[in-house]
Amino acid sequence: MGRPPIDRRPNALLAHWHGRTGMSNAELARAITTRAAELGERNLATDESSVRRWLKGESPRAPVPQIICDVISEALGVHLICADLGLPGPQGLQHTGHPDLPWEASSTIGALTHIIRSEVMLPTTRTTPEARNVHAGPQLLDSLQTWVRAPSSVSDTAPPNAAAARIGMSDVEGIRAVTATFRDLDNRHGGVLSRKAVIGQLDEAVGMLTGTYTAETGRALFSAVADLGSVAGWMTFDAGRHASAQRIFVTALHAAAQGGDKALGAHLLQCMARQMSHLGHYADALDLVELAQYGARRRLSPASTSMLASLEARFHAILGNLDESERAAGQAQEAFTRITPGEEPQHLAFFDEPELCATLGVAHQIAAKNSAGAHRTRRAEKSAALIDQALAHRPEHRVRSKAFDHLGLARTHLAIGEVDGAHEETRRALDLFGRIGSRRVADRLVELHDEAAPFADGRTGSELRQLIVAAVRV
Repeated sequence: MGRPPIDRRPNALLAHWHGRTGMSNAELARAITTRAAELGERNLATDESSVRRWLKGESPRAPVPQIICDVISEALGVHLICADLGLPGPQGLQHTGHPDLPWEASSTIGALTHIIRSEVMLPTTRTTPEARNVHAGPQLLDSLQTWVRAPSSVSDTAPPNAAAARIGMSDVEGIRAVTATFRDLDNRHGGVLSRKAVIGQLDEAVGMLTGTYTAETGRALFSAVADLGSVAGWMTFDAGRHASAQRIFVTALHAAAQGGDKALGAHLLQCMARQMSHLGHYADALDLVELAQYGARRRLSPASTSMLASLEARFHAILGNLDESERAAGQAQEAFTRITPGEEPQHLAFFDEPELCATLGVAHQIAAKNSAGAHRTRRAEKSAALIDQALAHRPEHRVRSKAFDHLGLARTHLAIGEVDGAHEETRRALDLFGRIGSRRVADRLVELHDEAAPFADGRTGSELRQLIVAAVRV
């Protein structure tokens, strides 16, 4: 699924160059699929309908624009850049560089639109080389399937020498305490500031895995290291280092398997699911949630069950499965009523009632955008009520979460054309954004900027977008 363009104007530039090749939509699609396979992108399958959507104005995600550009350039024997085709390139939508444009109004408008857009294009971590290097589809999911049945191979370890220190449960508790500290720092300040520090602590903890311990202590140690890894991966994701974050998540999942900790494994999979959703791999995000639900089905606490179901509701909404989204939301709310305070694992401390309300509120917001008429209004009202409830009960230290809540409300207001409400919530989100270091929040601001494009001709909509430009470009 491509990132929605700022407008839905047909891509006259792409149509011009595509027409020059003499290729049909189906022929261009086959050539793109072949070139993608040559580049190692074997999971990228383009068809005739994909080409039609691009011609209508949909903007495909990297690396597809560059592959389209390469195929058309080769067919014509002309050097083109992505912007010549009205497509985002490695640095976003740049100035149209090729002078050979069709002499017609639609193409002139298209070229001007892309030139202007390049002047206000906001930075986003979704188009960086790191984001393009993230594994997705079968390449990712096939490798994780064995997590479901992966046994722990941890056993008693013998000391390498008589003077070697023996790892005990006090060392494990030390790692858990450090993990809790970094989780709190992440919630208060975002992942950018403390990412390198948590990586350093993870390095120290991993060093303990080569020490001497009993099998029981060893499993607890692997589990503690995996949990610290989940925080390191999350901070790295929040900092926009997507490929690095994915590597940490996957390796931490292996550590959780060695610790025999299925519940923690499910937590790591939901972290990966959120990252996949952030990068636009929505089907993969849903598959990861389902893998977590199946793999830890006998070990899931009520909070974990509720959290995974709430994410399932959100991803179904994104994919347009609105009935499935409603079903999963009901399961999330039911499971939440079965939580016993104080009996949930540390890694689930973040999933409280405000988090449930916010996640389901976003699901209803997305469903509103996929609905019309009275259904849209009803879903938007439900979204606003849930996110308002989340904000009313968020702990003060959950600064980033509160920023996301205000952004969620702003997008809900936009879904039903309430620009004044969106403007007010955007200002509140930006006040919090100035207090944290989070590239994820910046990316969400860019999404809001794009969604506000239909209102840019009005004073309030224009000011809303200008506020975001000023904040994200700083």
